[in-house]
Amino acid sequence: MPSIDQISGTVDKAAQLAAMAANSSARAPKQTMDSEIFMQLLVTQLKNQDPSSPMDTNAMISQTTQLAMMEQVTNQTTTANEGFSLQMRIAASNMVGKQVSYEGPDGKPVTGTATSVSFADSVPKVTVGGKEVALDLISGITAATTP
Repeated sequence: MPSIDQISGTVDKAAQLAAMAANSSARAPKQTMDSEIFMQLLVTQLKNQDPSSPMDTNAMISQTTQLAMMEQVTNQTTTANEGFSLQMRIAASNMVGKQVSYEGPDGKPVTGTATSVSFADSVPKVTVGGKEVALDLISGITAATTP
């Protein structure tokens, strides 16, 4: 009985495996739907439609409109996230030189003067008494008292 390789042609099995490995490593699966996938689906749908019963024009316009709306929502979300990040940076910067309070690791309130701010992480960190405290852990702000 002939093997599958003999029946299917002259393609070398090692070449097939190498091609499959190259394709699988070069293309990681996407975890979210984006406009590129949406357009690929629409084009595939158009390519594979029944010629005797083509896709309804209204349905195609509806799908294209949905794509445009999805892109706008994505853009608005990105803009909102950037705006929120900027607001956090401004709020943290305005704390420098002021008395701030936060809950310490033992659960007791800690108060000190904010001396600097770090923007290295996604949430700014305010330095209070030599210790970096995440902005979202700060529970109060008062004007610094001068001795």
